[in-house]
Amino acid sequence: MRMGTPAARWVLLATVLGSGIAFLDGTIVNVAVPAIAEDLDASLGDLQWVLNAYLVTLSAFVLIGGSLGDRYGRTRVFLIGLLGFTAASVLCGLAPNVQLLIAARTVQGLGAALLVPGSLAILSAVFHPEDRAQAVGAWSGLSGVASAVGPFLGGWLIDVVSWRVAFLINVPFALVVLVASRHVPETRAEETEPLDVAGALLASAGLALTTYGLIERSVPIGLLGLGVLTVFLVVEARVRAPMLPLVLFRSRQFSGANLTTLAVYAALGGAFFLLVLELQIGLGYSALAAGSALLPVTLIMLGLSARAGALAQRIGPRLPMTVGPVVVAAGLLLWTRVDAGTSYVEGVLPGAIVFGLGLACTVAPLTATIMASADDGHLGSASGVNNAVARIAGLLAVAILPLMIGLDTSGSPAALDSAVDEAMVLCAVLALAGGVVSFLTIRTGDRVATPTQPTVGGQPCGDPCLELEPAVKAA
Repeated sequence: MRMGTPAARWVLLATVLGSGIAFLDGTIVNVAVPAIAEDLDASLGDLQWVLNAYLVTLSAFVLIGGSLGDRYGRTRVFLIGLLGFTAASVLCGLAPNVQLLIAARTVQGLGAALLVPGSLAILSAVFHPEDRAQAVGAWSGLSGVASAVGPFLGGWLIDVVSWRVAFLINVPFALVVLVASRHVPETRAEETEPLDVAGALLASAGLALTTYGLIERSVPIGLLGLGVLTVFLVVEARVRAPMLPLVLFRSRQFSGANLTTLAVYAALGGAFFLLVLELQIGLGYSALAAGSALLPVTLIMLGLSARAGALAQRIGPRLPMTVGPVVVAAGLLLWTRVDAGTSYVEGVLPGAIVFGLGLACTVAPLTATIMASADDGHLGSASGVNNAVARIAGLLAVAILPLMIGLDTSGSPAALDSAVDEAMVLCAVLALAGGVVSFLTIRTGDRVATPTQPTVGGQPCGDPCLELEPAVKAA
């Protein structure tokens, strides 16, 4: 497909809105937590797991979600994830107690693990190579809107109706995706080998244990998760049809872009978490006002992501993926000026604008490079890997940074400001490291050739689909 055609618009609508409700749900629930606590008489530990149950299953199954799409049809698995996510949303909205709410949130995470990598794999499979980066850029910008709309929409629905509507709102969005998906062609890898069950179990168990260990700050459980993931890699190197084809990592593009993802998304996750905390505790912002403070970042992403993807298509990804993280780091350093007593325009806004510009320059070329470095038979696996890396990076930052800076939310505002400033400097160093990695590793679109033949609509598509023309050119 080519950008701008009616068929392309339907595909973008289905994939953006499908993954968007998963991103929306990740932020809308934060605003609903106080109302849930009051209505269901939930403890602090219960509330933490209302948030974390979703994150654990999403992180644990996102890799297998991408692999299932490659084998059994990306659109089919995407729609299965959508139906599961929607059904779980209804259960969340009707939950009579917090235990059932946590169980339904767990199922929601599983559905999201099929939705998010599936949406990216569909885009990369059906768009013309010259338009893929622009399509991914549009996906990045529009999906980011869902995350930003969450606090606004959630706060309004909770005030006017009930926290339950914050979950039930997913149903009409899902119906729109179902209608749009009728125009999305099916694609899959021509795969005759059985599913790598051992690999699937090991990957899910390893990611779940690692995620749980990070959330609970349990070193033994985290180390156990890393051990299981090590066994997973050994198994994948030996089986005939691995769930995670390690041949992907032979590509310097793929490995380098994932290392950049690890650095940049760790900086992003840590900075957003601590900045919102400082705004609420140190500057007295409400939860809704703190979430709204970062709206310029989303607006910039919405306006510039597709253009950044198109630019990277023309000049190559190396320059934007190098410069973008440097600009992100500059925005993070500007946020060290946020102190008790500073105004929004003076303290928060300049950093938000610069940070947003850097992120818009980075995300679309980064995601497009990941997808372009994989062959057509492993687009889902490539997307799953990158999503897992991004999730783990954010969890690492949120778990480790507060310990490194000695964060104490019960102390004085001045002590909190000092600790968060230190964290912003560390996050800036991480972002700079991502830029250095991109400069050293991102050069040409060295897609990985494998014997897997892609199909469209379940039928082998022949030589035209095997074009190895890179989605990006050398800088």
